[in-house]
Amino acid sequence: MRLATLNNGSRDGALVVVDSRLERQAPAADIAPTLQAALDHWQAVEGPLRERFHALDSGERSGEPFSEAATHSPLPRAYQWADGSAYVNHVELVRKARGAEMPQSFWTDPLMYQGGSDSFLAPRAPIRMADESWGIDMEGEIAVIVDDVPMGASYERARDAIRLVMLANDVSLRGLIPGELGKGFGFFQSKPSSAFSPVAVTPDALGDAWDGGKLHLPLRVDLNGEPFGRANAGVDMTFDFPTLIAHAARTRPLSAGSIVGSGTVSNKLDDGPGKPIAEGGVGYACIAEVRMIETIEHGEPKTPFMRFGDRVRIDMHDRDGRSIFGAIDQTLERYEG
Repeated sequence: MRLATLNNGSRDGALVVVDSRLERQAPAADIAPTLQAALDHWQAVEGPLRERFHALDSGERSGEPFSEAATHSPLPRAYQWADGSAYVNHVELVRKARGAEMPQSFWTDPLMYQGGSDSFLAPRAPIRMADESWGIDMEGEIAVIVDDVPMGASYERARDAIRLVMLANDVSLRGLIPGELGKGFGFFQSKPSSAFSPVAVTPDALGDAWDGGKLHLPLRVDLNGEPFGRANAGVDMTFDFPTLIAHAARTRPLSAGSIVGSGTVSNKLDDGPGKPIAEGGVGYACIAEVRMIETIEHGEPKTPFMRFGDRVRIDMHDRDGRSIFGAIDQTLERYEG
């Protein structure tokens, strides 16, 4: 089943079901007005939503044309946005680039931060920032939306709570991060609004690409129309989603509609740093990673962070070459507010 939220001008949009080809949609307001309402009452509404999806997907119901550009992020705002760093290869490169050893605990205890969840960007909305010197970067990720998760949930309980899967662009301001982390309190200004894919998908719709905890397909990241990353989201993922969810719920319950992110998708190459696509690698899901590798190899970074006018596109195709979630497609613009 595929669900989307139309950007109808309201804070939380309008819930629709979308067919497998991302071509047709059918309203779902009579079942649940918003995706959050559906998640709040999932046991009651999942069946009717699936019936409508199957009617649309089979052609029994004609529906209306679906436009990715008309959507908001599936949850325009959420009770919780907890982003992990599941690809420890990425963290290792960060520390190596600045000459720091990585604690052994990073391989057994996930990193996670609590992001702002009150103002997500639409998947086709521009990224507006006031200053290029902030080091503006994209981060291509996988994210899941969960049902209620009790405090202290087991791995199995956390796995069973995954309701929907989607893509994320977790925008980062690399130039602001060191100063904030140096204060000892973590990210805030350096993590502005994130964007999520036009469509959120139930795990069963992903077929054998979903193994219950990881999504085994390449994440397609393009920068200014050129392939930038094709890293496989199921490879080199040290902590799967049930592990991340259980970690987040260790000392608190998670409310239905909470979003948990994977962190930047990152693949090694021959047990070492990845390489650009043009050099036979699978590239990267963020600019910071290629800059880290340049620093390690050449003593300084060469690739610039995003500049006004740059465009990032994040998508994922199934094995038949069709987009699964629709594309996050954003241009960086100067904020004039």
